[in-house]
Parts: sequence; C-alpha cells; structure tokens
Amino acid sequence: MHKVNELQEHLQPGQVYRRADLVQWSNSVDRHIQQLVSKGVIQKLSGGVYYCPKKTAFGDVPPEDVTLIQAFLKDDHFYMASLNAYNSLGIGTTQLYNEKLVYNHKRDGRFVLNGRQFYFLKRSRFPEKSSQEFLLVDLINNLKFLAEDKESILNNVTEKVLTMDKVKLMNAVKMYAGARTQSFFEKLFRSDEMNHAT
Repeated sequence: MHKVNELQEHLQPGQVYRRADLVQWSNSVDRHIQQLVSKGVIQKLSGGVYYCPKKTAFGDVPPEDVTLIQAFLKDDHFYMASLNAYNSLGIGTTQLYNEKLVYNHKRDGRFVLNGRQFYFLKRSRFPEKSSQEFLLVDLINNLKFLAEDKESILNNVTEKVLTMDKVKLMNAVKMYAGARTQSFFEKLFRSDEMNHAT
C-alpha cells in the first residue's frame, strides 16, 4: 500500500495529470489510479486524464479550463474562444452558449472534459489574444454555429466594417479567414472602394 502513498505524495492540488505523467511514480499505475480515484484523491476527467482537486471549506475546486486543455492536448499552444464573445461587437448577437471553442494544432471534434463541453478545431493559425478584428473574422468563420438570424448579422457586420480600421481588419482576414469568409470580406472591401471612387 505504501507505493500508492508514494504516488499520492507527488500529486499537487489543482493540477491535471495524464496517465503517462503518473507512470514515473508507480510500478502499477492503473491499479494505483483506481485506488486514488476510489479514495477521492484524484478525479477522472476523461480517458487517461485525471485531476487532483484543491480542497476548500465549500468542497472541491474544479480545474481551470486552461489547465484542463493543456493536459488533454499535451500542449500549451492553443486559443480558447467562446461564441459569447461576439456579443461584445454590437452587431446583434445576444445568445449565450455553453460550449467553448479550442483552436489548436492537434485535435478536431467535440469532447466533454470534467462535464464541460469543448469543441476542438484544428487551425494552422490563431492569435495569442483576442481583438475586435479577429472576433469579426471569427464570427463569419463560425456563422453556421450561431442561433441568430444570419442575414441580419451579415447586414450588421457590413455596417460594423465601415467603422473599423481597414488595414487591421484586412490583416486579420489574411491571417485567420477561411475561404468563404475571405470571399465575404473581399466583396465588402471592393464595394467600399467603389463607393469611395464614385
């Protein structure tokens, strides 16, 4: 039994571990993991991913999303987004969504981690932090996920574009737009130029 205690001593509250991380401290890792899960020392979050909870007077503190995603991807290069962020653009999006989007270089698909929904999208490029320009491009990329009236949103985006820094927006389009999004913004920029020429 002392071997499982040895493994337990290496666990840090608030940390998320993959099974592979725990092998170094155990000669019978699967049995020891089961014992620690049944004692409530660690919690299983998804296949091969475990959390050592921080204990408080109010109960266990759930892992932070960033820590969870890092362990799941075995990578800290990702961008976590929410469709709710589009509500800050003032273009008529008001819905609230539970699912988080995770742009990354490794995984595609929907996963439930610790009871929370994440949609992993493999992208070659994504920003380190958000900006109005990126959000607008991202909104058009993800238009199909939105519950609001698409036509109305596109009209509002057209209006919004007129108030934004065109160079910054064009750079964001170049960096992050999918083919359909690129085509949408190119048409907008062309019609804007024609309006200025007349």
